[in-house]
Amino acid sequence: MCRSAEPAVRMLLDSHPGVVRLVFRHLPLESAHPHALMAAEAAEAAGAQGKFWEMHDLLLKPGAHLERRALDQYAGVLGLDLAAFKASLDDEIYRQRVREQVDGAVRSHVRSTPGFFVNGHIQDVSAGMNDLRQAVMRFL
Repeated sequence: MCRSAEPAVRMLLDSHPGVVRLVFRHLPLESAHPHALMAAEAAEAAGAQGKFWEMHDLLLKPGAHLERRALDQYAGVLGLDLAAFKASLDDEIYRQRVREQVDGAVRSHVRSTPGFFVNGHIQDVSAGMNDLRQAVMRFL
């Protein structure tokens, strides 16, 4: 998810607890963000230690850096097993998983990030996040 969409998505989730669900898939745009792939892998590595969403939130904070050194620091802040975290990034343990999610996005015709589906249908948010809210409201 990109930083600009996160507040609107959080508001939707908070306003409809137990009704609206977020299923997250990676789509790192490497051409625009050279460290996005490793950041996605870092989120997966944190997830292996039960801290996916905490790492996700750190990566989306304004001013967050995605370089390897910063990712290692975030892992430390989260209290992760640093040796395991660093080894998973060094060995690219989660790269295939992220690549499979990218392939799934391509097959589903997701062209940009963030990409949203509401009840299985892709939702265009190019005109703004209010379109996502309206699409969700039609199903509530």
